[in-house]
Amino acid sequence: MNTVLRATDSAEFLGIVPTLAGFRPRQSVVLLPFHDSRTHGAMRIDLPRPDVDLNTYVDTAVELITRVDGMNAIAVVVYTDEYPQHTPDGIVLPSCVLVDNLLEVVDDLGLRIVDALCVNPEGWSSYLDDDPVLQPLDVIPEPAAPPELDVDTDQDAGAELPKIGVFEQERVARALRDLTAFLSADEEPRNQRINPQAIEASGMLDDLPQFFEDALDDPENMPPYAAAGLLWCLNLPSFRDSALLQWATDLPTGVRALAAQLAYAHEAETISDELGMVLLGRGIAPDPERLKAALALTQHLAARAPRAARPAPLTLAAWLSWALGRSTHTARYLDAVAEIDPAYSMARLIDVMTSAAVLPEWVFQRGGA
Repeated sequence: MNTVLRATDSAEFLGIVPTLAGFRPRQSVVLLPFHDSRTHGAMRIDLPRPDVDLNTYVDTAVELITRVDGMNAIAVVVYTDEYPQHTPDGIVLPSCVLVDNLLEVVDDLGLRIVDALCVNPEGWSSYLDDDPVLQPLDVIPEPAAPPELDVDTDQDAGAELPKIGVFEQERVARALRDLTAFLSADEEPRNQRINPQAIEASGMLDDLPQFFEDALDDPENMPPYAAAGLLWCLNLPSFRDSALLQWATDLPTGVRALAAQLAYAHEAETISDELGMVLLGRGIAPDPERLKAALALTQHLAARAPRAARPAPLTLAAWLSWALGRSTHTARYLDAVAEIDPAYSMARLIDVMTSAAVLPEWVFQRGGA
């Protein structure tokens, strides 16, 4: 069921924006696509840096927002920490040149402009007014968000890794060392004793798709050897990619993805376009709740992993955030990967896509992720 949000004036509209965005934007341009009188979401972009070409910035933003299905109107809200300029001729709102350029492009495309507002430390006002007047911030209603949505945070919230104690991190590191030693051992006589727990834990890997599926259930209470087993798998590209495809779809697709990855690795068989398109953000929109569960799992794995084993779960967290339309979080995870392994290939691929302002097709579908 769709929730229809109505705003009788600009102040009420500003009270709705955090609910649509899922947070309180800061230092942002928020574009809201409308179909007639309804809007189905919001697209947030960082305010441009001084060295960014405004024409390129505006063209990219408008190109992205106009990909939303069925849109025929747009609203713009700028959230800035910059103060307006008070001149003898009146108030000059922050980012007014940017918004003027943006509205001109929108108008040229024949789209209706619903509103264009600026929220700054001194108040809020409209870019559409010839002589803007600052209104107090306290007249903006508090967002009427559902209980599960915390709109009192900004766009960076939620990207933090869980707080894991040093003792738990050491337990996972030790389990990963023992499991890796057992799984990498050949048939030659071993000079060192293999931990029996590692031998027992290796049985979890007999059915990898089921192992990947079970891991989604309760990542917070995952035993150390289960976390170690997942980290061992994710550090192998074939297993990593099949796990990601499964988490983005379902168990049967995971089974097919693993078979395809193994066939490619051993016999150089081509992976089907259907599977490849998922990783590129094309096709049917994934279940957002499943993506969120997988994101929570990869966050917990990255928090527990030894530093050298973190790039894989961090990279998957980046892709899952991207699949959910959270490019801000994607960038943070990719930066964390680059600090550890700048050459990590999958992270570099995702970075290329996001740097080119590529978003999954399903983000622009009403009702999609």
